[in-house]
Order: sequence, then C-alpha cells, then structure tokens
Amino acid sequence: MKSLVTIAVGILLFSCGKKQETSLPTVGPITESIYASGVLKTADQYQAYVTINGIINELLVKEGDSVQVGSPLLTITNETQQFAAENAALAANFNDFKANTAKLEEAKLGIESAKNKFRVDSTLFYRQKNLWAQQIGTKVDFELKELAFQTSKSNYLSAIQRFKELKRGLEFSSSQAKKNLQISTNQAQDYTLRSKSNGIVYSLLKSKGEIVSPQTPIAIIGNFKYFVLELQVDENDILRVQQGQQVLVTLDSYKKQVFEAKVVKISEIMNERSKTFLVEAKFTKAPPKLFPNITFEANILLSKKENALLIPRNYLKNDSIVTLASGEERVVKVGLKDFQKAEILAGLKATDEMVKPK
Repeated sequence: MKSLVTIAVGILLFSCGKKQETSLPTVGPITESIYASGVLKTADQYQAYVTINGIINELLVKEGDSVQVGSPLLTITNETQQFAAENAALAANFNDFKANTAKLEEAKLGIESAKNKFRVDSTLFYRQKNLWAQQIGTKVDFELKELAFQTSKSNYLSAIQRFKELKRGLEFSSSQAKKNLQISTNQAQDYTLRSKSNGIVYSLLKSKGEIVSPQTPIAIIGNFKYFVLELQVDENDILRVQQGQQVLVTLDSYKKQVFEAKVVKISEIMNERSKTFLVEAKFTKAPPKLFPNITFEANILLSKKENALLIPRNYLKNDSIVTLASGEERVVKVGLKDFQKAEILAGLKATDEMVKPK
C-alpha cells in the first residue's frame, strides 16, 4: 500500500512539473509558395501512332536511336492494301488517255465515213430536187433521195457527238484512275511510320509481327536536349500562379538537392478528374542528367520577405489567435505563410512569449 502511494505522488509531481512549450517571435526571411507535384517530359515528347491497320513488317529504329523529322520508324504490311494498290496501278495503265488514242482514231474514221456519205447523199438529193422542180423524175425518187440525205446528216452529226462523248469519257476515266492511284500511293505512304520531331526513340512499344491499329501507341519520341516540367496545380491555387514565377524542384533521383525553374505556360482548362490545372515550367538550373517521365515535387514561389516577424505555424489557433505565456489569447494579423512559419503583421511584438496550444 505504501508503494502505491509513493508511485501516485511521483506521477503527480511529474505532471505538475511538466511545462508547456513556449516560444518567442523571430525575425527572418519567409517565402510563400504553392506545392505541386508533376512529371518530367522532354520537349516535343509524344506517342507515335499509325493511321491504318496492319502488321509490323520491319522495325527501322531501336530504343536510344536519334531521329529527325521524317525519319522512318517502321513499316507495316497489309495484303488488302497491297492488292488495292496493284489494282489501282493496273486501272491507271488501262485507262490512260494516251493508251486509248486508237479508240479516238477509230471514232474519227467513223466521222469521216459518215461525212463522205452525207456529202454524196446531199449532192444526190439537191440534184433530184432540181429535177423534180422541173417535173423530171418521180416523187418517189425525190422522197427516197431526201430520206437518204436526212439519214446521212443525222448519222454524221451522231458520229461527231459520239466522238466528243468518247473523248470526254476517256479523259474522265484516265483522270479518275490516276487520282485513285494517287490516293492508293498516299495510303501506301501511311504504311511507313515516320518521326514528327527531332529527338531520340525513348521506347518502342511494339515488336515485329504484331498487329497494330490507329488506337495503338507504337513508340515514345522526345527531344533529349530540352525538358519540360509538367506540374499539376490545384484549382484553389491556380489564380495565384503567373508566368515567370520561380519554381524550386526536388527529384527523387537527386536526393537533398534543389533545382530552379520558372513557369512558362499555364493551361486554360481544368482537368475535371483531378481538379487540377497543367502548369509547365523550364529549368533555369537543371541537373546534369535527366530522364523523361520521372516524378518530382515543386514549390511555386509567390512572394518573399527578408525581415519578417515570424512564429511557428503550430502556435496559431484558427490561423488568427495566439496564446501568450500569461494566458491571454490575442488576435493577430497573419501575412505570408509556409509549411512551418507564419508572418505576423500586427498584434504581436518580438518580446511576447507565446505558449504552444494543447
């Protein structure tokens, strides 16, 4: 029983002797910033897609290769397209206007023959007409000559019209076949995937023999000389972000090192899923070596003061009240804040001792 009393008294003395943490305001620099996380991308980084369905016939590059705009990356085969291209070439040759000049020559001969027939029948008709005017011959002979004349005239005009229609049809067929061949040739060019930017091939996502479609990414290509920091900024903070603001960046690849960048672009539209805006920044002081798609954390600096009256943020209640050592609660006006400190603009002096709230 005596030992229990001793323990109880010891606990009471210890609790009475334990003091609350206290602190005095300090004067020093403070920087207000917005936190953002993000992914590092190379300039012009993109995923390459084909525009048609097919099977990869040959890979013309490997990961790490340098490419230029227009450099071929791979070729695709498609038997249906190949047959269509061959058919278009055959049709273009068959319908070529120069290859069908014999048909026009034949039509011209038909015109000439009809013209000669018309000339003869015309002469005979007018001769018979003159004779009939002199009451020479019979009316039947006159009518037969007139009928032959009208028929020959009609045949001659029809031959001319047939020639024009034939020529127009041949010209149309030739042009149409050439256009189809051009379309087929252009489609054949789609079977060679080419780079859209200068850079290197960071990743090949497909192998030879695999089936690909316009919905399938084939490769990731980017400019290895320039990198862009893609930051995701919360919608509550985006109005405070401006181009040119300094950004302090930390990367897992470079422990305990801070690198400098600046804001260069702010997206005009919010991502509805994440409720964030895309903000791009570029290094002003970059690490010696970088890799695309590595993650980072950043602070966008909004404002900075060198000589501010500062207190620990955990000494603030409701971001506006501090408790003095005397027990008095005092309302203060808060200025800049970071994760650990808050600037006091009014309501507190450097000599005011504060108690940390429980």
